[in-house]
Amino acid sequence: MHATRDRETATGHRSHTVLDSPVGPLTAVAVDGVLAGLYMHEQRHRPPAETFGVPDDEPFGAVADQLADYFAGRRTEFDLPMTFLGTPFQRRVWTALLDIPYGETVSYGELAERIGSPTAARAVGLANGKNPISLIVPCHRVVGANGDLTGYGGGIDRKRQLLAFERGAEDAPTGLTLW
Repeated sequence: MHATRDRETATGHRSHTVLDSPVGPLTAVAVDGVLAGLYMHEQRHRPPAETFGVPDDEPFGAVADQLADYFAGRRTEFDLPMTFLGTPFQRRVWTALLDIPYGETVSYGELAERIGSPTAARAVGLANGKNPISLIVPCHRVVGANGDLTGYGGGIDRKRQLLAFERGAEDAPTGLTLW
């Protein structure tokens, strides 16, 4: 399915590219050729551009292809090597996000239970908000306890459209068209 490497910080060669998508430009960041970030334009907690490394399209061919398949409705899971740069708790949360099925949602509390920290819903929410690999690590699939669409680094409108798109809702935009 997906291979992840966990590290607290990045110490390798960083490179990036900008990919077009129906949710706007996405900046893909790699460390030593492995995906470490996928940031939306105007995303909350987006690192400064100077930390993205040198421009280089080469490490991102599979990322671009799989995102294109996702937005075309042909892909429900991603199969990419990734490296999670964050605290051990954040990495546990981000890894658990990968297990939320396409088109489904879980609450922050349910996600806290899944990682063995049932009283940590708020901390799970904070870690979720700092997910560095948006879309591919599906933090948009986490909702409030009552099902409300709470916080999303890419904005609530994007979250609503992504969930409608994944659920195949009749009123979902075809291929998403936020931009």
